Amino acid sequence: MIRRFAAAYGVDMSEAARGLGDFSSFNDFFTRELKPGVRPLADADSFILSPADGAVSQLGTITQGRIFQAKGREFTAAELLGDGAEAAQRFEGGSFITIYLSPKDYHRVHMPAAGVLQSTAYIPGDLFSVNAQTADGVDRLFARNERLACLFGGPVGAFASVMVGAMIVAGIDTVWPHRSSGHGRELVREDFTPDGRQFAAGDEMGRFYLGSTVVLLFEPGRVAWIDGLRAGDPVRMGQAIGQRLKDGQ
Repeated sequence: MIRRFAAAYGVDMSEAARGLGDFSSFNDFFTRELKPGVRPLADADSFILSPADGAVSQLGTITQGRIFQAKGREFTAAELLGDGAEAAQRFEGGSFITIYLSPKDYHRVHMPAAGVLQSTAYIPGDLFSVNAQTADGVDRLFARNERLACLFGGPVGAFASVMVGAMIVAGIDTVWPHRSSGHGRELVREDFTPDGRQFAAGDEMGRFYLGSTVVLLFEPGRVAWIDGLRAGDPVRMGQAIGQRLKDGQ
């Protein structure tokens, strides 16, 4: 099955640390690690890094609490964060970017900037596909699917990395211990303050088992997306996707 999947989706195994015959299970293959050095990191003192391989679904500004999904469709930051109205208020007027990971992509998720883990919310939900066609056709897609919203604080201020599950997803996992097992029915919030785990930009924070999307939220005055970056553009983990703004300027 692994060989057929790799061939059908055009998985680039030249970047993988192990060969096709070296995986113990399909999930082991799907969450494969990369060879050292194949994803060089941009200068994290100047830039926000892409958290994953994939393609930009949308990017822009959070306006009146709303995040653009596709023409005629949007959802709120509070919904995305699990009705976290207080947390969502911090991001009003800030920046968002949504990155879609296709089946062929590397499926580990990394830190876009240095930060300290403050809290998480596991939000149960649907498992719609998250590809471009579904994003165009399903209202509030990313605020309806199962997801894990992770809040951090760091030199770029508060930011959120929201891992959104999708059709056939077997799990959303993190590098830290957590209480949510996935496919649950109850919202699970966890507080990691005052001694939250510290991460450097580019550190691995989690992984997906099958299809997925990552949504990043930043406070206002912290990030300016790279000129020319548009919906549909491919990105690789570690590349510069945003310019860090110093002192909110």
